[in-house]
Amino acid sequence: MSDDKNPADDQARLAALEAKLAERRAPAEVKHHSEEHYSQAQLAWRMVIELVAGLGIGFGIGYGLDNLFGTTPIFLVLFIFFGLAAGVKTMMRSAAEVQRKQLAQASEQEDEQRGD
Repeated sequence: MSDDKNPADDQARLAALEAKLAERRAPAEVKHHSEEHYSQAQLAWRMVIELVAGLGIGFGIGYGLDNLFGTTPIFLVLFIFFGLAAGVKTMMRSAAEVQRKQLAQASEQEDEQRGD
């Protein structure tokens, strides 16, 4: 092996290698799995509560109207279905809101990665 190599080139290559190693060793931003898990659980509970609240309100209105008018449980059944529809609509609205937030976060991360 010949010693015709320039020592400055070796030092530059060594510095470049050290920079690459330091970049690889740098701790990446760690997203805690437990935080994500809790936010998903909170979202699930929110949706369940919205559905149950819609059903409960529909039941209350239907029961009240049936008692007021002295009818068979026609209003009870009718307003339970209205409550179910309102609860599902509210759940869908919440899901769309969460999806918009996730898309916005993904877009921001993509912009940061591109350096914009």
